Amino acid sequence: MANDLFPRPSFRQPLNPAAGSPPRAAGEFPSPSEKLWRLAALPMLLFFAIPLVAIFLRISPSDWWQTLQHRSVLEAIRVSLTSSIVSLVVIIIAGTPLAYLISRPRFRLKNVVDTIVDLPTVLPPSVAGVALLITLGRQGLLGQWLNLLGIQIPFTLVAVIIAQVFIAAPFFVRSAAVGFASVDDDIIQAAQLDGANRLQLMRFIYLPLAQSALISGAVMSWSRALGEFGATILFAGNFPGRTQTMPMAIYLGFEVDINMALTLSVILVSISFVALLVVKRIIRPD
Repeated sequence: MANDLFPRPSFRQPLNPAAGSPPRAAGEFPSPSEKLWRLAALPMLLFFAIPLVAIFLRISPSDWWQTLQHRSVLEAIRVSLTSSIVSLVVIIIAGTPLAYLISRPRFRLKNVVDTIVDLPTVLPPSVAGVALLITLGRQGLLGQWLNLLGIQIPFTLVAVIIAQVFIAAPFFVRSAAVGFASVDDDIIQAAQLDGANRLQLMRFIYLPLAQSALISGAVMSWSRALGEFGATILFAGNFPGRTQTMPMAIYLGFEVDINMALTLSVILVSISFVALLVVKRIIRPD
């Protein structure tokens, strides 16, 4: 009797006759207009993909492995990894307080602070290199005082790290600021009512809840530091085994050994690709 009063719907018929056919799954049987948009997007996608794929096709695995054994290549990898890891540590330690400041409700000169933080991402890297050089060079704004103390920064590994921090830090600061700003105010107020101070709020509330944004920003900053070239070559020079990073070795490789340039390009493209996948996985885990 119950089945007669409430018959089960048939899978061969729409669940809602008034609405027509049941909705199709996303991506299944694209409409003609959707197909048109996909075709329109294809040229730009190929424009991005083909040059990167060409790098991998240009060098054979045996040549890549043989070139990887060269001392100059190994030194460039060592300098890049060492400097970028130190830069990342500096960025996280110094950038986290700045990110927290930016994430707070409006304060005086907030727009100016925001603009200063974002400026290195839009400046030509060569301008950043010149700015660092006239600031920390021997006759620079601060460098002349450091020189009196016997401290010389330009054309050293420290200069490589400073250039990387200057260019890559905004990626972490901006991502971390978004993460801090997303923390619910009700949680903060509840913790304050329980007697939590600023340090405890940062340790037990902000950092855990903004963890995804912090990690994704750190990965992006590290990847950007690893690929930094323009500011580094002007401020730190291109000295093999001392300041020559992978991007600078690639630049030199076009004049000396194309296989070296291709080998290091494959490494950097692979690292960047994996880093972006990690960030996207963190942001969109589904």
